Amino acid sequence: MFTILVAEDDASLNKIISTKLQQNHFTVFSVFNGQEALDLMEKQQVDLIITDIMMPVMDGYELLESLRQVGDKRPVLMITAKSQLDSLEEAFKLGVDDYLVKPIRLPELLLRVQALLRRAGLEAEQELHLGQTKLDYAQLSMNNLRDQSTIHLPPKEFYLLFKLLSRPEKIFTRLDLLDDIWGMEDDKDERLVDTCVKRLRQKCKGNPDFEIVSVRGLGYKGRVVDDKI
Repeated sequence: MFTILVAEDDASLNKIISTKLQQNHFTVFSVFNGQEALDLMEKQQVDLIITDIMMPVMDGYELLESLRQVGDKRPVLMITAKSQLDSLEEAFKLGVDDYLVKPIRLPELLLRVQALLRRAGLEAEQELHLGQTKLDYAQLSMNNLRDQSTIHLPPKEFYLLFKLLSRPEKIFTRLDLLDDIWGMEDDKDERLVDTCVKRLRQKCKGNPDFEIVSVRGLGYKGRVVDDKI
């Protein structure tokens, strides 16, 4: 599970962002200025930072500069108002990785967070072991260790399978899965999830290590089966 630090002095927006990240299984620390962010990072491991620009005590630029001056290359996603867009050149000179313009769209925020983690080589390092099956995030592959066979999955199919099996027995609604995996695509609807699950079941047919379970009226959950070999 990845840890994200949210530095935002607007308490309401801070809570909205933090709650959405927690709902998507990130560990979240919330602070309200750059100095609090630096203090927390001395005590806690943080994988990614989301920071506003304008904050009291220490603003987002000063926070970013403090990190980069000591060689800290953790991904930083900066939040800015439309009126501050012209000043983003300074942020990129300091080493910001990406930015979002207020008002924030939460699905877009999640997509950018996931992309930054992949770019930083963090998410790509993840492997999930289920009995004699290994899911490899870097290769988007499902490896059967019994016969050494490998199935490479399309990205969305892999992300859906990985999400379900990372939290076995947790029910994900179709809307949860749509927001997390299809993000801002204009033509998305809940049938995309059903189609994706159908394809996964066909490709995983006969695998004794896990299954995708339908939950009537809600969505889907992953189930890990004890390996008997």
